[in-house]
Order: sequence, then structure tokens, then C-alpha cells
Amino acid sequence: DFIIDSLKAEKIFEIESYNFPHAVFVNDKNMVELPTIEIYHKKVSGTDLLFLAGDIQPIDEVACYEFCDKLIEFFKKHNGKEIITIGGIGMSNIPEEPKVYCTSNSKKIIEKYKSKNLYNNIYGIVGPIIGVTGVLVGIAGKRSIPAIAFLAETYGHPNYLGIKSAREVLRILNNKFNLGLNFSELNDEVVEIEKEIKTKVRQLETIKRRKDEMPNIKNINYIG
Repeated sequence: DFIIDSLKAEKIFEIESYNFPHAVFVNDKNMVELPTIEIYHKKVSGTDLLFLAGDIQPIDEVACYEFCDKLIEFFKKHNGKEIITIGGIGMSNIPEEPKVYCTSNSKKIIEKYKSKNLYNNIYGIVGPIIGVTGVLVGIAGKRSIPAIAFLAETYGHPNYLGIKSAREVLRILNNKFNLGLNFSELNDEVVEIEKEIKTKVRQLETIKRRKDEMPNIKNINYIG
């Protein structure tokens, strides 16, 4: 989203599906929105870039494979050359200086993106890569499309946003594609949001610990 907003990329495609979660979002105009996935386009330094962004992804295995198949069809129709997916590696503690790892369906593409801030000794560090981030890379390999996944270390907690980790991925993409991203605004957000999130995480851990200590108390796992 940060890249799309910064580059003012143009939305060219919108995807809705019965295989998305059965829920709607209330936007900042207090109106209902269906969950969607969108594709944006921007030409940067003579290279056409497509960006996939969205609120959700398909909710079951069959739908995930079907979705990735459709993406590959769309990508090949527009003469796409390579695919990059982005994800995270859940850690037991909040990483102070998150590392970014990569894996791919082609050794050649790993060499292309090789840098001192990108590690590919990922075996034993990450387990199965769940969802579109992993399946898209796998299916792309079957279609002879080079694809690579960038996976940043982050805290493995559902309430943790991992903005600091995402920033490290952005740095790599910014250097490789000359995106001209301005990180000052994002840096400010990281400081404030990370502080807020750490406080919330501590509170949630305290609640969980108290719940474990008081097994007779029920229904306190819901935090409104």
C-alpha cells in the first residue's frame, strides 16, 4: 500500500469472490465495503510494474490455488517477466533489527536480487509458506515464470503489524527498482505504532497469563 500510494499507481483491475471471507469492512466514510483485491500499474524507469494489494486472500486451499492460477493467467496475458511476493516469518519475540530472507523457484532470480541485506539461507528458519505468498511462487515455477518471495522477520502475534519489518522489505525493493520512496513519513509511523503495539502486546500477554492462572474464569479471551 505504501508503494502504491507513493507512486500514485493506477488501479487497473479489481477482484471480488465468493471465496473471500464472509464479512464486510466499514470505511472511514462510515460506509460498507466488500473485501477486494486490486491490481495497480505504474511504469518506473521504463519498467512496467504491477502491484497486487488487498484486505484478504482466499480462505481455503482450493480457492487459493484457483486464485493463483488466475493471477498467473492475467500476468502472462500482460507479458509479465517475474513475480515477487512479500510475507513474514513469525518470531517468538519482537525483532529489534528484522532480517529479510528470500526463497524462490529459480536460483537465477536469487542471484539477481542478492544483496548484503537479503539472506537466502532460509532452510530450517521458515516452515511451510502459507497462502498466496508461497503458492503463487510455486505455481509460477510450473509455468516457467521466475518468482521470489521476500520474508521479513516479524513478531508472530496477530495484533502485531510489523511495520518495521515491512520497511526493510521496502528498502530492498526501493534500491532494486529505483522507486524513489520517501521513508521519512513511514519512519515516523514506525516509532509511534511500534510503541503502541508493544504496549498492547504486553497487555494481551498479561491477560493471557492471568487467564491461565484462573482456569475457572471463562470468556475473557475476547478483547473488544
